[in-house]
Amino acid sequence: MKVSFVIPCYRSEKTLEIVVSEIQNKMQQMTEHTYEIILVNDCSPDGTLSVIRRLCADNENIIGIDHAKNFGQHAALMAGFSFVSGDVVVCLDDDGQTPADEVDKLLDKIDEGYDVVYAEYKHKQHSGFRNFGSWVNKKMTETMLNKPKELYVSSYFAAKRFIVDEMLNYKGAYPYVIGLVLRSTKSICNVEVNHRERMVGESGYSMKKLLGLWMNGFTSFSILPLRMASYSGGFVAILGFVYAIIVIIRKFSDPTRMLGWSSVVSIMLILGGMILLVLGLIGEYVGRIYINMNNSPQYVIKSVIKKDKM
Repeated sequence: MKVSFVIPCYRSEKTLEIVVSEIQNKMQQMTEHTYEIILVNDCSPDGTLSVIRRLCADNENIIGIDHAKNFGQHAALMAGFSFVSGDVVVCLDDDGQTPADEVDKLLDKIDEGYDVVYAEYKHKQHSGFRNFGSWVNKKMTETMLNKPKELYVSSYFAAKRFIVDEMLNYKGAYPYVIGLVLRSTKSICNVEVNHRERMVGESGYSMKKLLGLWMNGFTSFSILPLRMASYSGGFVAILGFVYAIIVIIRKFSDPTRMLGWSSVVSIMLILGGMILLVLGLIGEYVGRIYINMNNSPQYVIKSVIKKDKM
């Protein structure tokens, strides 16, 4: 069985060689498998591309992909998927936190018949900010994408080739790998692995990037937000109708009662906020439809780096 490793690379000039070396050492022990490594430079501002060029020059089974600009981790994965030739694809991080030397645990579960296997961490070594982002992402995928509550998703996973081929059929401008996996199969499981502390630097995910990722998830693969907006609008309308009846009854029961403007202004602000929220949500969907109709690319490859082409 051939295993294809796909690694999105960003600000990893100091860790990437260590990760690749760990993969090579592990796969030398697993003699029943052959392997390849696809390194996707997502327009990293440091010397990551130089490291990739050096690795490709020294290894025939390493392919480097250089993006024209930063498209994000999920777009980098999709770019790497288009170059894989293995029977199983394994995705992991470039910072050394995901243990490449435990890939056999994922592959054993694939051999048992599962289509996708996600690594689960008993003790995560992420920062509090990243853990909060993971928790929000977990709740979003459970609510919007019908992810089973017992399933833990992470950036370290293995998938059979037919799942990756199905994911590549998605041509939208906003890929979300978890959503693509969940819509392709239900034969998914977890396997526990260790989670290491980050070797150097800090996570490349800012709050802005996390918000963009969550937006990709629920606008690309779910219409539930629109339904929730409709239900919320109906609920507020009912409340307004009930309140109007109460006001009329109070006025008839006490004609001298003065009706304050503060309650009216409050209701107007609530309704105005609801309207703007729903319009913004609809605009987000329409905008993404427009961008997809214009065939905006998921990624743009500047160059492909191979030993035989250097």
